[in-house]
Amino acid sequence: MEKSVERYNYRSNITIDWCPGCGNFGIVSAVTQALTDMKMDPKDVVAVSGIGCSGKTPHYLNIAGAHTLHGRSIPYAVGVKLANPNLNVLVMGGDGDLLSIGAGHLVAEGRRNSGIVVLLYNNAVYGLTKGQAAPTMPLNEKVKSIPRPNILDKINPVALAMTSGYSFVARGFSSEIKQLSMLIERAMKHKGSAIIEILQPCPTYNDVNTLDWFRKRVYKLEDDKTWNPVVNDKSEEEEKFNKGYNLSLKWGDKIPIGIFYENNTVPSFPERLSKIVPDYIKYPPSDQDVSDKDGYTIVDPIKTFIEKEIE
Repeated sequence: MEKSVERYNYRSNITIDWCPGCGNFGIVSAVTQALTDMKMDPKDVVAVSGIGCSGKTPHYLNIAGAHTLHGRSIPYAVGVKLANPNLNVLVMGGDGDLLSIGAGHLVAEGRRNSGIVVLLYNNAVYGLTKGQAAPTMPLNEKVKSIPRPNILDKINPVALAMTSGYSFVARGFSSEIKQLSMLIERAMKHKGSAIIEILQPCPTYNDVNTLDWFRKRVYKLEDDKTWNPVVNDKSEEEEKFNKGYNLSLKWGDKIPIGIFYENNTVPSFPERLSKIVPDYIKYPPSDQDVSDKDGYTIVDPIKTFIEKEIE
């Protein structure tokens, strides 16, 4: 007889106060659908956010969460992941949060490859602070919330993530919930760090990149049956990286969404660390006693990081 699987409600009972028509509603639906499809125990998932409209997301989910500082959600999430590498850690941040004050952390995480999943909400504006141009707004674009056209050029999140070293890079669209849910599930199953840029409308401040504007332009990479971004052998790395990177530069009448690059040959940071600390994954720091009953440390940092022979 098949073992019954407990069902969880991943949506909290807190009333969502985003603006009507905000793409964040679709993102929450995609996250909860992915967790449901994976039959994920809520105790095994942590959501970490920064500041902005996206920062409210953990409040609306029945999983552990932390609403942290502007631009600092990635280092906070990395701390959670390294304390317990067996957790699934989701970062939920906006384009302004992760690509402006948080850009340095986003790039550094590509090198580290710690195994977190970054969901980058992209609506090209700072929604919470009344619609200023975000780092993803194109040069000379004029939306209703800014007095004159944007005078800065834009960052390409997918291209930046690929060149920073993320081993899973994708782009989704908040109204393509089924595909976005699949992308989140694939990212969570990936051992290294993953990032998904999520295109979304901001109906309050961005009257250029509207829902209809996106719907007329996005197309799914997986509809091309010859498209295969997965690297399982080092010999495939350069060719598939170049194909994904070139596709990431396409923006205009046609905007690709889907997986651009997935490299399964790059070891995650926990895997690298476990070669120095053999029991690290089996007995992570979160499960260890660090002090005695009187509060004195019982950890010997020198002994911990002495390289041991692995039988």
